[in-house]
Amino acid sequence: MPKWTAQNIPDQSGRTAVVTGANAGLGFETASAVAAAGAHVVMAVRNAVKGNEAAERILAAAPGASVEVQPLDLGSLQSVRTAASDIKAAHPQIDLLINNAGVMYTPKGSTSDGFELHFGTNHLGHFALTGLLLDTLLPVPGSRVVTVSSLGHRNRAAIHFDDLNLDQGYGRVKAYGQSKLANLLFTYELQRRLTAAQAATISVAAHPGGSSTELGRHLPKVLEFAVMRLATQPPEMGALPTLRAATDPGVEGGQYYGPDGIGEVRGYPKLASSSKQSRDPELARRLWQVSEELTGVSYSIG
Repeated sequence: MPKWTAQNIPDQSGRTAVVTGANAGLGFETASAVAAAGAHVVMAVRNAVKGNEAAERILAAAPGASVEVQPLDLGSLQSVRTAASDIKAAHPQIDLLINNAGVMYTPKGSTSDGFELHFGTNHLGHFALTGLLLDTLLPVPGSRVVTVSSLGHRNRAAIHFDDLNLDQGYGRVKAYGQSKLANLLFTYELQRRLTAAQAATISVAAHPGGSSTELGRHLPKVLEFAVMRLATQPPEMGALPTLRAATDPGVEGGQYYGPDGIGEVRGYPKLASSSKQSRDPELARRLWQVSEELTGVSYSIG
């Protein structure tokens, strides 16, 4: 059976895609491929200068592409609200929201709202953005929310409801694992709510396996070389599961895509399985309620 590649992306002309973290790594490769297929891409990035440079690279490779840069700091709920307002004003209807941006293995830190950096950026920022943009997706047939998780959702991963900021015992792997587990719990709970509302929009997840991007810059140098250089694949390959989740006509709500190689570290995109914990609806509902309380964003479904 042929492997799925970027050449399988259907024509995206007339569609609008919002990609977070689109200036580098997986986000850049995702935005580039979707733009090359004809979509108008909103590159939602924390650094507008880097975002404009990335947009120029996309246009140089695909002169007919249509892209724009939108400032977005997922570590600031005020920035998320401002970005969502700007996007909605410019694009009353959105076809694709790709929640790609994130941080990994950083030292202990906090967002501007006081949340642990991984949880606040990777989960709460995207939870708020999706909720604020959802009414632009719901009327659009075939619209999708794609959230990028990680193999890390299995590693020392739990939702520490009694200590979400990990003040009682911070660890980089623990913090990253909590945020990536939260991404999957969010994806599946959003799909349950979309299904209950009989919405045309679907919620899907993907993971890149091991991908050599700048996300690994917080690893110790020896580990960065061993993990990010020797046990990874290029970002254009790492982006394929996200691209398939976002564009393959056969994708169904609640699915999860990752590489097809050993351990799902490398390879071409296929349906993947996630941990039993990530599929726990009670855990997901509890996280959803807490996320609404922490962000002040309530969804218009479910």
